[in-house]
Amino acid sequence: RGWEDEAGVAAVTPKVVRALRSPLTPLPQTENRTTLNKNGIYQFEQASKCKAIQDNILSSSIKKKRYSEDYYLHIVTKLQNCTWVRKPEESTKFRSELASCCDAVHNFIASQNNSPLGSNMSYEVDSKKTILITEDIFKMLPVSSPLSVYPFKNCAVVGNGGILKNSSCGAEIDSSDFVFRCNLPPTTGNISKDVGNKTNLVTVNPSIIAQKYNKLNEKKTEFLENIAVYGDAFLLLPAFSFRSNTATSFKVYHTLKEFKATQRAIFFHPTYLKSLAQFWRTKGVKAYRLSSGFMITSAALELCENVKLYGFWPFSKSTEKMPISHHYYDNQLPKPGFHAMPKEYNQILQLHGKGILKLQFGKCESD
Repeated sequence: RGWEDEAGVAAVTPKVVRALRSPLTPLPQTENRTTLNKNGIYQFEQASKCKAIQDNILSSSIKKKRYSEDYYLHIVTKLQNCTWVRKPEESTKFRSELASCCDAVHNFIASQNNSPLGSNMSYEVDSKKTILITEDIFKMLPVSSPLSVYPFKNCAVVGNGGILKNSSCGAEIDSSDFVFRCNLPPTTGNISKDVGNKTNLVTVNPSIIAQKYNKLNEKKTEFLENIAVYGDAFLLLPAFSFRSNTATSFKVYHTLKEFKATQRAIFFHPTYLKSLAQFWRTKGVKAYRLSSGFMITSAALELCENVKLYGFWPFSKSTEKMPISHHYYDNQLPKPGFHAMPKEYNQILQLHGKGILKLQFGKCESD
């Protein structure tokens, strides 16, 4: 994926490298030690190694160097051997950090409360351009964020990575209280056993509407038939990110209304996305734009008690070196330089290591 191979494991401290390279096995034991003692030493050893891995991820995010895919796969392989434990105090701390910058509960979705009638709203990326919130636009917005009324307990954020193929994660995903998905992915047929069917919110990239449905100037029926699989999900569109997105996003809203569809179109608030980009920039994620998956993950961390990520895998191969397609449904790569995938993934690995969210690396345990 165009990741530069400038630095490998040698970039970290020798002590950390020794911990990373050594297998997760207990120290040699004398025969008269009790099993309990053996387990205690093993757990202590493992905890120390897992701490070293976590420190390593943190140090690599601070350095300016760009790491190779093999470097990340090496880290992931080690991280998989560490038992994941949710740390409520870390989660609370991070949630309040996000809330003070971005406040997803009130600002994630454009609403009448945060987008007053008659105000000029600045676009997220085309920030010198504004749009007047006319009565017609105001009426399209919910009174308040439709997500702030849900005290979500367990949320699944489902990325579209090829790692989901043959994962058997469908049942686990569907058992979540709220399921976020990105860019209208397929969920029916044989693939549902891997990716699940349940969808509460799905992002929609206006480019999909333009390319696949001719901006809904025609193919409205095909569009409505295709999105029927999402039930009564929210379709979340970046209407106010680029000026070129606005008309297409509004067309989606009006089409759903015209045909009395069960889905409902809602829009990202541009100020929320700008604040979020600034928040992650301070942590080293400098991209032209954050990926949809990363935006949704960030919002979920504020809106949900427990967050689990599936299908987040920006690598061309597995830890066993088997080739993996970019998406579970195709191998179309993103525009080069548009997103900072390695940096985003580094942050996700850190959040996993700190017990703030859980990242599903491979197959799910099926009953």
